[in-house]
Amino acid sequence: MRPTLRFVLCGSVDDGKSTVIGRLLYDCRQVFSDQMSRIERESARYGTQGRETDLALLVDGLRDEREQGITIDVAYKSFETPRRRFVVADAPGHEQYTRNMATGASTADLAVVLVDARKGILPQTARHTRIAVLFGVRHLVLAVNKMDLVLWDRGVFESIKARYHGVADEIGVTGFQAIPVSALTGDNLTRRSVSAPWYAGPTLLACLETVDVEEPAVGQPFRMPVQYVNRPDSDFRGYCGRVAAGEVAVGDAVRVSPAGPESRVESIVVWDGTCERAVKGESVALTLFPDVDVTRGDVVAAADAPVGVADQFQARLVWMHDDPLAVGRPYVMKLHAREIGASVTRIKHRLDVSNGSRLAASTLHLNDLGTVNLATDRPVPFAPFEESRKLGGFILIDRATNATAAAGTIRFPLMRAANVKWQNLDISKDIRSRLKLQQAQCVWLTGLSASGKSTIANLLDRRLTIEGRHTYLLDGDNVRHGLCRDLGFTEADRVENIRRVAEVARLMVDAGLIVIVSFISPFRSERDYARSLFESGEFIEVFVDASLEACAARDPKGLYAKAFRGEIKNFTGIDSPYQPPVHPDLQLDTEELSPEECADLLAERIEQELPLK
Repeated sequence: MRPTLRFVLCGSVDDGKSTVIGRLLYDCRQVFSDQMSRIERESARYGTQGRETDLALLVDGLRDEREQGITIDVAYKSFETPRRRFVVADAPGHEQYTRNMATGASTADLAVVLVDARKGILPQTARHTRIAVLFGVRHLVLAVNKMDLVLWDRGVFESIKARYHGVADEIGVTGFQAIPVSALTGDNLTRRSVSAPWYAGPTLLACLETVDVEEPAVGQPFRMPVQYVNRPDSDFRGYCGRVAAGEVAVGDAVRVSPAGPESRVESIVVWDGTCERAVKGESVALTLFPDVDVTRGDVVAAADAPVGVADQFQARLVWMHDDPLAVGRPYVMKLHAREIGASVTRIKHRLDVSNGSRLAASTLHLNDLGTVNLATDRPVPFAPFEESRKLGGFILIDRATNATAAAGTIRFPLMRAANVKWQNLDISKDIRSRLKLQQAQCVWLTGLSASGKSTIANLLDRRLTIEGRHTYLLDGDNVRHGLCRDLGFTEADRVENIRRVAEVARLMVDAGLIVIVSFISPFRSERDYARSLFESGEFIEVFVDASLEACAARDPKGLYAKAFRGEIKNFTGIDSPYQPPVHPDLQLDTEELSPEECADLLAERIEQELPLK
């Protein structure tokens, strides 16, 4: 079987990326005759009459791309030569599609950075090089295209090569191969050019065929993320996954992270039986003796070199979501085979890709690159990305839409992740609750401003206190006088506001209190995060429901009037969104019910949940 090279072809708009791939496919005889006939017809249709067949149409599969002459999506093509099989990703050149380029780079072993000889090094050249390096691409080829349009001028080529050297040195790239090419004619692409006798290096195809991208398995410690626990019957339990690094043999001592004891490999099961040894890249099922507790997302590693475990990291991100990053907002983090809750706790800086400078930033927008501090909701096994792409690369997923919000790489764990531990206390939440003759609870009221939350919360607090309950009321306005006085009303500040309040509420529940939280809390993701902090049955989400028109008519603080006049920005319901609960535990319609009736209904619900002990 021929070895496979995965590479990404990137560069600025109209540098000729699709034509390069089309030429490679054509010259390597990877195009069927009927396919070529169709391309010739479409070349005439899309305005190439009188010119050579437009080989870029072999790659530009989207109608919009063909009509505009640009690449929008990542297009994958495969082809073969007698020496190697290739999978190439044609990455889009426009800046707004940088996230697509990151997708192509994430699985690539090599990047071909294409430059138009007439334009030279552009900002996108540096941007794409940085992203390629960020996602672990270790081999770079600078292909200076359209050399025929500058009459194969050696000075032009050498000038572009020297400028790219400056970009590569600043990024930390130790070396690259520079090749002058013409995708239109195929010169120095698949055959040597007689027009450039001054160039003695390999053609692009020869470079791709001979570059060594294999990482040696010997010397690396064994690592395998567990993708699936296979238990077809009571006599077999196999831990399935692909070996990410090193090698493993029957009898080897291994340890399962994050917290497993040491064990030994009893057998290595493959699709057609068993084997004595498995190396990087092979998919296997391991059986262990003695058997240990292993779940999906754990990592089986060599016992003398276990993987690291942490819950706080410094990481690099490429932001891929239309909505900006909000510090503190909860996301789902997919790291190898594990999915955990995660949030960005701090943005260290945003990277200016044009010159590599670090810029202060409070958020990241679509296509931004930045360095952040990241926290997960529990410790996870990992390795720095420089050591293992498999164990150090991750994506963040939006909890509400399941869309990919960011792709990132772990740089290192934060020291405080290892130094700060949960302190086990003798007096538990259950003991504190029993002393108060009640079960601790968080009652979370959400709704628009002037919907009636604070009034209902105050009535409920008074009624529960009269009944002998131990309560505390956290009100949005009151908290902003102290705990959250440094926060404004931007989306990022609202996210941080709710994060702080949720953590305080958790501490109060731990103290055995019934804590009543009255906050607009406009975003579902933050309310879901708040719920995740509590045990099952401890959190009641109450939707205080009133229409925007009804709330504006009440307007006890005059805020709606100011917002309609433009005097207040980021006002929920007007120029900032409110996402109502989809399935609240209780919904109170304050247009139909009085505050007293709402408080009574809520008290009855609490009484059902928490009978007085």
